[in-house]
Amino acid sequence: MATSVEAPQQYKQPSRKGKRAWRKNVDVSDVQEGLEVVRDEVIKGGIISEKPSDALFTLDLTGSEAIQKSYNRLHKPLKADQILAQRSAVPAIDSRKRSRTTDGVLEPSKRRKSNGVTRKEYECLKSIAYGGESISKDVIKIDAAPDFDPWSTSPNESDNQDPRFSYLEKPKPIRAPRTLKEAPISLAVGAKTVPAVAKPRPGTSYNPAFQDWDQLLTEEGGKEVVAEKKRQSEAEEEKKREDKIAAAQDEKDGVQTEDESAWEGFESEYENEKWLTKRRPERKTPAERNKVKRRKESERQAAQSAELKKRVHQAQQIRAIAKQVEADVKARASPKARGEDLTLQEVDDRILRRRKLGKTTVPERLLELVLPEELQDSLRLLKPEGSLLKDRFRSILVRGKIETRNPIQQPKKARRTYTEKWTYKDFRIAA
Repeated sequence: MATSVEAPQQYKQPSRKGKRAWRKNVDVSDVQEGLEVVRDEVIKGGIISEKPSDALFTLDLTGSEAIQKSYNRLHKPLKADQILAQRSAVPAIDSRKRSRTTDGVLEPSKRRKSNGVTRKEYECLKSIAYGGESISKDVIKIDAAPDFDPWSTSPNESDNQDPRFSYLEKPKPIRAPRTLKEAPISLAVGAKTVPAVAKPRPGTSYNPAFQDWDQLLTEEGGKEVVAEKKRQSEAEEEKKREDKIAAAQDEKDGVQTEDESAWEGFESEYENEKWLTKRRPERKTPAERNKVKRRKESERQAAQSAELKKRVHQAQQIRAIAKQVEADVKARASPKARGEDLTLQEVDDRILRRRKLGKTTVPERLLELVLPEELQDSLRLLKPEGSLLKDRFRSILVRGKIETRNPIQQPKKARRTYTEKWTYKDFRIAA
């Protein structure tokens, strides 16, 4: 709403015809208030109207604390971020190494050192360790050919053979195994490709969501229940078998007497009558022999004709069989036919195939599950679990890189036989 502009007039002085219009009665309270305001501004740092805009206004970069608190109520930060955000007001101790102690005043160093070693000394030690400046530039050569091949034979070995031992058989050259050039066979079901490092499930986190953790707990609990039932059934069957063996042993011991044990194995002619009913073998007549020969010959000719018909049928269908074999090979080679996922994340390496590499079985994977009483709400209370070495070793076994073997605790020692040679008797007496 716009204010009306009027001429200046005295404050609360409608008339000038009385004593109230005199100069001493003029109201100057607003002037006095203005002077007091100016004095206060001068005391506090200067008159505001005379200050520049930069001294009066600032740019707020922090934001409102009330708005931040309301946002934090709706979007709660992670516990890990809260722990990491806690910082002490005490400054950290300087961890730089000092070459020598001083009186508290640090002198500026001319040369930059890393762990007490200058750059020049480091380059000198590096050149000594790797054999010079040219080698230090490219220590690991990826594209170049290897300098040493353990499966190659040196050509100078046969040339350096002593001619006195030429009659000996020359050692056979070292040959690389055939499987060295073949791809490893996975031990997973269907020979599926297992990733080297599998993606962990959400329920195995140290602070998982309740739905993921409950689902994982239910699955693992069901597996343990099935395994326990199987173990109990096997134990019951083993107990029944032992009870039957014990009962049979007791019955045998109770029935058998001393006389029977003494005369065991001896039977009279009246006890065994099988020799009376057994038919005595008689010689066949020539007609019977010829009949047997004719029957065997007819069976042989029938088998031969059946085999010949089978080969003729296969020769006629050889083209169709070749096409079918080629289609089967392509189908097996395709990842979709093997049921493999290109992301290699859905393959469960705990379910292995029956045919294994080696005699021993692959060790079971450790159970990656936290029980309700073991759940922690702080990173400081977490306990280290599992073993990276065991996980990597089991991954190599499942991917078929190496075969499963038991560790050799006591290796067998080589058997050596000692004989005394009689060469000391071979001597001649000089005439």
